[in-house]
Amino acid sequence: MSELVSEPAPQRLWPKPAEGSWTQHYPELGTGMMSFEDSVSPEFFELEREAIFKRAWLNVGRIEQLPRTGSYFTKELDVARTSIIVVRDRDGSIRALHNVCRHRGNKLVWNEFPWEETSGTCRQFTCKYHGWRYGLDGSLAFVQQEDEFFDLDKKDLGLAPVRCEVWAGFIFVNLDAEPRQTLREFLGPMITDLDGYPFDKMTEWYEFKADNQSNWKLFADAFQEYYHVPGLHSQQVPSAVRTPGKGFECAHFQVDGPHRMVSTGGARRWTMPTEFMYPIERVTRSGLVGPWESPDLGPMPKGLNPGRIDPWGIDNFQIFPNIEILIYRGWYLLYRYWPTSYNSHRFEGVLCFQPARTVRERVEHEVASVVFKEFALQDAGMLTGTQTALESAYRTVGMTHFPVNDQEILVRHFHKAVADWVDEYRTDLAQVSAR
Repeated sequence: MSELVSEPAPQRLWPKPAEGSWTQHYPELGTGMMSFEDSVSPEFFELEREAIFKRAWLNVGRIEQLPRTGSYFTKELDVARTSIIVVRDRDGSIRALHNVCRHRGNKLVWNEFPWEETSGTCRQFTCKYHGWRYGLDGSLAFVQQEDEFFDLDKKDLGLAPVRCEVWAGFIFVNLDAEPRQTLREFLGPMITDLDGYPFDKMTEWYEFKADNQSNWKLFADAFQEYYHVPGLHSQQVPSAVRTPGKGFECAHFQVDGPHRMVSTGGARRWTMPTEFMYPIERVTRSGLVGPWESPDLGPMPKGLNPGRIDPWGIDNFQIFPNIEILIYRGWYLLYRYWPTSYNSHRFEGVLCFQPARTVRERVEHEVASVVFKEFALQDAGMLTGTQTALESAYRTVGMTHFPVNDQEILVRHFHKAVADWVDEYRTDLAQVSAR
């Protein structure tokens, strides 16, 4: 599988010719009907757990969540059947540890309910059950009635570490005992060309979480193409800004290894006729694309707007397997999709702005977050219908394949990347069995 080699795949650009298609540049993706059996099969989901979520680098948060020594948060990774603690150690480094006491396996860090995530600041982690204590680095620091144990060696009973690395302030973990790539190798040049983007300046956050009754890939699919926009979000892209006879098309697509990105261009939302705006957008000069006027961020990294689209709208960087970073003018948006079963997942959305300097700017940010939720609900509301229909078609008539057009090429690429990782895992299992 090419995305797992030690060297990152070369960056591949898609300058769409005057005639032809995006898809023709990637013949390995094909142009035929596409299978969605991977979104309705419980057996395939069990393979995804092992092949993807226990092998790939997973983004679990940002360093702003750990502002000082002893700051921590827990992350429930249901898809991998584990819970982890992410903490800032005394030397300033970020560590990840399995959230399991080494005495008798009690969950170490939790508050009222053990399955709920929590955060805070501490000097040590103390088990609620028998009082064992652990340092911020995971080392076992104290055992209640230590002389009652037989040949106990505390240095061998620290919390189990999880591989943890940071890129651009984003904290990633890898549950594989021996990851095949460093985080930077895994991300590849298309993503790391964003080095220097001022994510750290955007610390005013608006966070949303929702449990959705659909396969995790189906929600990701919704943001990998904008073919659905004229039908589902008619207010977002009115007829005045559509290409005659074609609807709405994105300006640039690009892939690198298992990762993808798409750029939009076209008319600015604030230039649209009044009837295509919510009244609150017109009054506050803010809405779906954020504040109409944003503080200057200075020079941008070469990875932003790689297609050099003018006028440029949004860059959506989709980092395999389950995070998207959408960069707007002066702010950015995060999506994460955490599977909970073959036909359900938890969606996380975070809007990240530079801290408001005035009451007006604060209102602009709050309006943008409310309008974002409106459009996100339009997408999410469609997915249960998609999931139930796909399951019905699969189980009643064996229908698994559906047509996918040129604008939906990233959907093809995403599902192929998932299949490639699962195939690699199957191959590894077969080799182990053959020994």
